[in-house]
Amino acid sequence: MALITVLDAGTLAVDWSALESYGDVRLFPNTPHGDVALIKERCAGAQVVLLNKVPLTREILAALPELKCVCVLATGYNVVDTAAARERGIVVCNVPAYSTDSVAQHTLALLMELTNRVCAHNQSVHRGDWVKCDKFWYQLSPISELAGKTAGIVGFGAIGQKVAVVLHALGMKIMAASRSRKNAPDWKDFSWGSVEEIFESADIVSLHLPQTEETKQMVNAALLQKMKPTAFLINTSRGALINEKDLFDALSTGRLAGAGLDVLCTEPCSKDYSLLGLDNVIITPHTAFFSQESIQELREKIVADVIAVLAGKTPRYQINLIT
Repeated sequence: MALITVLDAGTLAVDWSALESYGDVRLFPNTPHGDVALIKERCAGAQVVLLNKVPLTREILAALPELKCVCVLATGYNVVDTAAARERGIVVCNVPAYSTDSVAQHTLALLMELTNRVCAHNQSVHRGDWVKCDKFWYQLSPISELAGKTAGIVGFGAIGQKVAVVLHALGMKIMAASRSRKNAPDWKDFSWGSVEEIFESADIVSLHLPQTEETKQMVNAALLQKMKPTAFLINTSRGALINEKDLFDALSTGRLAGAGLDVLCTEPCSKDYSLLGLDNVIITPHTAFFSQESIQELREKIVADVIAVLAGKTPRYQINLIT
């Protein structure tokens, strides 16, 4: 039977028993990213390797002559040297579009917390603040309506488009930045713009880009300086898109009203992480993609691709062409 290795099974609550009919499945809850020798050892003899965050470099791939396929348990696949894999005839697959609805919903949740502060008000009520109030209502901070304001969507792939639909339904004008400028909705209050134009004009900026050399640290002091002081920044894509020191400076000095972050440059963050001390930042622990439905879809897509590879067929979600 084929050998199927999952290097960091503990990062996702996924039942891989469906693969047991097709191979010997070895599950490792965690594999240290920098331990090259251990990664090689755990992948040795495997025809298929599943991973989430463990890097497979050119050196590691060269040490795995029996490897046929690498499946990344995510949409982003920058952890794998795809050029080296192609040279060795190793198929690389990812899982596209499995969490579109989940991430769009989480983006909205972050935004709503910034505008309505539901959690803060709930905690206040449970502390007894309403009991002691001399009015039938009180407010910890101003609540602002989204209708009529402009949402800037940076990255207009499947998730960016879904976020646009949701925010447009709330009455927002939509401005999007995309290299391809495809799939423009038929709305009179939709427009394309450059990244700079969006940061200058939008009341809400939501990031939906992959991490590349071009996008790394793209949201820096110069770009943040263009934003309205009343604007909010949302990031549910990749933490490395933002220079976090520059974001801290903007938020702590009032240059920016607030931020909602589901991803950080370093995950998990340290106890002295600077943004933890700011009350105008909402941080969630990289959970936007993790709805029950999205994880089920991820599992089904990965299992189907592994079965296809082991049967000598082309997997549906192959991202590198093997010549």
